[in-house]
Amino acid sequence: MREPFHPPAGDISLAAVMHALSDPVRLEIVARLADTDGENCGGIGDGIDVHKSTMSHHYRVLREAGLTLTTIEGRARVVRLRHDDLEARFPGLLGSVLAALGRTRVLKKA
Repeated sequence: MREPFHPPAGDISLAAVMHALSDPVRLEIVARLADTDGENCGGIGDGIDVHKSTMSHHYRVLREAGLTLTTIEGRARVVRLRHDDLEARFPGLLGSVLAALGRTRVLKKA
């Protein structure tokens, strides 16, 4: 199984991040990930009423925009927010988005 594409931290663009965050399903995924240190793709999507292929599309958009990091661990794909990369690139952005969603988890500090 090959590793999925992730943009280098310096190549993450604000336009791509904002586009990825413009969808309610992707916002919910980001909010759920903020409450974990990584989650299996199936676990994140529990209770989100979209088809499995649509969830895969949302995961890909988030990953290619630089919001998430997907690692292959055994047979599972584990998704994590790129807290440190996003904070370094766009200070306060992710925290502001999560605050607007009513999530109170304090983001990891570098």
